[in-house]
Amino acid sequence: MTERRAVETFPPGEFIKEEIDARGWTQNDLAEITGKSVRLISEVILGKRALTPDTAQALADALGTTAQFWMNMESAYQLSKLKPDTAPVARRAKLYSLFPVKEMLKRGWVEATESLDVLEARFAAFSEMENLDTTPQFRGYAARRTTYKEVEQSPLLTAWLYRAKQLAQGLTVGKFSAKSADTAIAQLKNLLTNPEDLRQVPRVLSEAGIRFVLIEPFPGMKVDGVCFWLDADSPVIAMTLRFDRIDNFWFVLMHELRHVANKDGQSGNAIIDENLGSEGNDASDKPPFEVKADQEAADAIIPGATMNDFILRVGPLYSEQRIVGFAARIGVHPGIVVGQLRNRKQVPYSHYAKLVAKSKEHIVGNALTDGWGHHAPVL
Repeated sequence: MTERRAVETFPPGEFIKEEIDARGWTQNDLAEITGKSVRLISEVILGKRALTPDTAQALADALGTTAQFWMNMESAYQLSKLKPDTAPVARRAKLYSLFPVKEMLKRGWVEATESLDVLEARFAAFSEMENLDTTPQFRGYAARRTTYKEVEQSPLLTAWLYRAKQLAQGLTVGKFSAKSADTAIAQLKNLLTNPEDLRQVPRVLSEAGIRFVLIEPFPGMKVDGVCFWLDADSPVIAMTLRFDRIDNFWFVLMHELRHVANKDGQSGNAIIDENLGSEGNDASDKPPFEVKADQEAADAIIPGATMNDFILRVGPLYSEQRIVGFAARIGVHPGIVVGQLRNRKQVPYSHYAKLVAKSKEHIVGNALTDGWGHHAPVL
């Protein structure tokens, strides 16, 4: 007998039947020849029972083939039966490689379902894709990429950005103009003294036509703030509140507002800012527009000349009393002064910690918030 290639969609029993018919044998004859029961032979031929190595060897001896031939055929048939069931495994693996699936389902960003087809469609819709044939990549409203070095978009970051966009689209804000960001900055400077005044930030930004959202970061994310545009007149600022410090909050917010004022990212991707105001954040690694935003943000909080004068007069003999007195004189919280001294490497990050107030408790829930116990609706 010549060995034939097994066809995936047919059980070995059909080939066994062809062979015994060609020899003029019955199933009873094959049972007697192989020493197997008639019931076993019948069930194998009907595809109701899988071939075992023992039965495969008996068939090989009876039909002039090898046991391996029949086992290969059985394996191919079993795999063909499993294919419809194993395909979802590959699809789920791909889904998990594209998104932080468990986290997104846990946060309610995508509604859970038992249907893999529906789940894929929901994740595709979340990332504004027709299907999941390509890797999701967040883009601003314009198609052209910016030319500066961009932060690599991991699945965590991409999902976070799309959630920020989703929330921002649901906000109703005032009309944005070329002067809106500068106007907002001027108004916000009146709120730098008391942490409780952080509650007013969302109102000021909304009146200026700037969408502001807070989204809890995924573990491991280093993003502090993001600026992107829904269209030429709809800027969005999203923040993670990764560091719960009043100085960090104000620096990140002012930094993103300077991006808005300078129209950074308006013709390309989102401006993604990591480790803003952190120790070791080397300005030499930044593009010029980021260095500019850093300087403008610091000056908006405490004018550079004013800060330099304090450093020249007091440094390095800083003290809590001198810092508190200076902060009161210029109308900012003492923790903001400490933050600038740290960033200028005038004092170690471990010094004057008790002067640095928390920010999260005053802003979370007062802005459109997703995380920290606040669940924004799925839009």
